[in-house]
Amino acid sequence: MSLNPPTTTALSNDLQDLAGAPAEYLTPATRPTLAEAQAWCRHLATTHYENFHVATWFLPRRIRPYFESIYAFSRVADDLGDEVADTAVATHLLTVWRAMLDECYDEPQRSRHPVFVALQQTIHETGVPRELFGDLIRAFQLDQTLTRHESLESLIAYSRYSANPVGRLVLWVSGYTDEGRALLSDEVCTALQLANFWQDVVEDWQRGRRYLPADVMARFGVTDDNIAQRNFTPQFHDMMEFLVDYAHNMLLAGGAISGTVDRELAVTLDLFRKGGEAALDGIVDQDYNILQARPSVSKTTKIRLLGGALLGKLSGLFATRKAGPQPA
Repeated sequence: MSLNPPTTTALSNDLQDLAGAPAEYLTPATRPTLAEAQAWCRHLATTHYENFHVATWFLPRRIRPYFESIYAFSRVADDLGDEVADTAVATHLLTVWRAMLDECYDEPQRSRHPVFVALQQTIHETGVPRELFGDLIRAFQLDQTLTRHESLESLIAYSRYSANPVGRLVLWVSGYTDEGRALLSDEVCTALQLANFWQDVVEDWQRGRRYLPADVMARFGVTDDNIAQRNFTPQFHDMMEFLVDYAHNMLLAGGAISGTVDRELAVTLDLFRKGGEAALDGIVDQDYNILQARPSVSKTTKIRLLGGALLGKLSGLFATRKAGPQPA
C-alpha cells in the first residue's frame, strides 16, 4: 500500500460539517473569538493528556499557545479516526478535517471550528507549512486500512506521517526551520513512536492492529500466534531485544538536537527523549516480556526525570536573566 499522501480535492458538502464525530468536536454555529478558541484548545489539551501541563510548562512561554493549538488539532484528528467505530464515517470525517485545514490556510475568515480559529494565529505568526498538519491527517487516514506492517521499513515510513510532523511543528513554531535539526528531530520522534508500539503490542492486537513488523518477526521465528496466545518464547525475547535496541539507538542519534537549540526548548526535548528511554528501559526491566503486562515508567523514574527537567528549566531562566532581557 502506498504511503504517499493523496491529492486534496474540493468537497461538495459543507466544509464545517462534522456529523458523526464525537459531540464535543462538532463545529459551533457561530465563530468563536480568538480567546474563546484558545481556551477551548487549552481545555481539550489539559483534560485529555494528563502530562500536558508539565510538558507545556517546560516550553518557552511565547510558544505555549501555538503548542496548544497544534495539540488540539492533532487530538481531534486522532479521535476522528480512532473513536468513530464506522471506518467509512471516520474516513469521511478525516477528509472533511483536511478540507477544513485547507480552508484555514486559504480562507481563514470562514473557519468556525475553535481549533482552526486558534490555529490561525499560529499560522500567521510562525508561517508553519500546512503539509506538516496534512501529514498527521494522512497518518490517521492510513490507520483506517493499514492494520498490519510487513516490514520495519514500512513502520518507519508510517512514522514519517504519524510522529515526525509533531517534532517538526514544535521546532518550527520555536523558530527553527532548517532541515538539519528537523532530521535529528525525526530520529527522536520515530523512536518515540516505536517505543509506544513496543509497549502496546497486546492492546493494539486487541484492537485489530499489529505494529510488530512481519519481516523482523519472521527473522526471529515469531508468528501472530505468539501475540494472540500471549506465548512468550526465547525467540520473542530476542526479537524484542533487537527492536528495543533499534529504537534506543535512534534516540541516541537524535538526541544531539538538544545541543543545537535554546536552553528552554532543549529541556523539553530532553524530557521527551528521556521519557522514551525510560519506556524502553521498562521493557528491558521485565525481560522484554511485553505479552505478560504493559511496561510502565515507575513513579521514582518520573520524579527523577521531572526533577532534572526542572533544574534545567531554572538554569535556563537564570542564564537568560544574567544575559539581559529576552522574550519570555
